[in-house]
Amino acid sequence: MVPAESLVKKSGKSIATALASENATIKEKRPRKIVIIPIVAKSVEYEVLKAIGAHIEDFYSKFNFSTKIIPKISIRPFLEAYNEFRGQFLGRVFLYRLATIRVNLKVEAVLGVTDVDLYESGLNFIFGLANPYLGSAIISLHRLKPEFYGNDEDDELLKERAIKEAMHELGHVFGLEHCKDIKCVMHFSNSIADTDLKGKNYCERCEKELEQKLGWAK
Repeated sequence: MVPAESLVKKSGKSIATALASENATIKEKRPRKIVIIPIVAKSVEYEVLKAIGAHIEDFYSKFNFSTKIIPKISIRPFLEAYNEFRGQFLGRVFLYRLATIRVNLKVEAVLGVTDVDLYESGLNFIFGLANPYLGSAIISLHRLKPEFYGNDEDDELLKERAIKEAMHELGHVFGLEHCKDIKCVMHFSNSIADTDLKGKNYCERCEKELEQKLGWAK
């Protein structure tokens, strides 16, 4: 939902810039990894994680990426992000801790998936957050669940929404901005209706830009 470079200033190269530079200097493009990390207060459904991982790998495999879901971690290390007055967690705190995990695992990107409600300064809530310099992203399932809006549980709809938000935040990780095309997964979601309207993949323009940013343009 929000590219966190506008919220957290970092120096140095972005992940996409580093990967593109690497591709320009070597003939064989090495395997890359996107790690998915469930961050759990109550429950993050494994079937949702599998659906996210499968869709990400299906698309990003063309850039030599594979995905891996690692064991869940507790929300406890992130309690400093909790705002008792709002009953929500500050999203940017997750990005720093996830970036440390990324460095320790020696992977290109990490995606956290949590069940807690997230916010950022000046915003009532966020579906997700990302930072291209940290190589980390976080999405929340809290407001993606149909029951949050008083509807019946719908596992397939939850998976579809989660996939869209995951693809959106990874787009930010790799340097994409928001897109004006309402069907593109990089379109900004101001509400769940926006998420439901857009597709699960990048539009042609955003995909071409992604190819350039990752050093894959022909």
